[in-house]
Amino acid sequence: MTIPQATRHKFTGVAAIVCATFAAANVLAQSAPGAYPNKPIRMIVPYPPGAGTDFTAREIGKAISDALGQPVVIDNRPGAAATLGHNIVSKAAPDGYTLGLGTTGGLVSGPALLGNRIPYDPLKDFTHIGLATFVYYCVLTTASLPANNMREFIALAKSQPGKLNYASPGVGTPNHIGGAQLVTLAGIDLLHVPYKGSALALADLISGTIHMTITGLLQTMPHVKTGRLKLLGVGHTQRIKLAPDVPIISETVPGYYNTGWWGLIAPPGLPKELVEKLNPIMNKALSSAEVTQRFYVNGLDVATSTPKGYTDIIRDDLQSWRKLIKDAKIRVDSLP
Repeated sequence: MTIPQATRHKFTGVAAIVCATFAAANVLAQSAPGAYPNKPIRMIVPYPPGAGTDFTAREIGKAISDALGQPVVIDNRPGAAATLGHNIVSKAAPDGYTLGLGTTGGLVSGPALLGNRIPYDPLKDFTHIGLATFVYYCVLTTASLPANNMREFIALAKSQPGKLNYASPGVGTPNHIGGAQLVTLAGIDLLHVPYKGSALALADLISGTIHMTITGLLQTMPHVKTGRLKLLGVGHTQRIKLAPDVPIISETVPGYYNTGWWGLIAPPGLPKELVEKLNPIMNKALSSAEVTQRFYVNGLDVATSTPKGYTDIIRDDLQSWRKLIKDAKIRVDSLP
């Protein structure tokens, strides 16, 4: 049977409408919060592969992937004292498919030092999903330095003003500002020597070219145990279970605090229902005995929070570090 041309046009039009309707419904279903996620999620890590940031991001990513059934792809974007990776997150679409590992360097020390020279606001230009871990910074000296604790180190520095130096992986990093804080609060004069990364600084510290550095606890413990470095103190508010016999620096230098942290962030405007989905997934996974032990072995302490709790930490640390930078008269013309 031959269908008249007018009827064929009618059927074609109806078919087009039906197809368009199904397509629109499919798009709506895929974009609905209940359907999230329906494709892989990218997580920006603002440091190179292999560091503690990479480990933390992969643990969070695994928790999200296990819970939601989609892979989380780690995208390392190091550079500019961690601000490069954070900027990528701040400019991404708030659809839940771009997340980031928020760090002290990118959300506190860099913005506190550089102000509006950084192309984002750490409080306004991100959705803060939750805290993941504390990062303990410690004071280490080369083995040949005649100081075995913070009190002796400060006395030595005061007896030789400007003669002792300290290394950091760059201007504006928590390591650098932690050293500047020590200089200010202890009333000593140390020469800051910026490096392009922690590995080179640590090598020179071991060789004796550098006298002191402030860096993460994990990568230095093997050298402390073999006597190649001396661990004088940690910058946390209380003694830590990773090194319970090591004094906190504030026992000798009242008011000293230099503990970093990493957490989960997303672009600004991430729907509340996605935040409320991701935060419990991360907190539940991090609170498990198995994951807590993995963090412990890697020199990190799990530290979960609500989204607001994470925002409050960022706000409080920004205020503290801005004051510190002002008091220590730290200046820089551009990103390191």
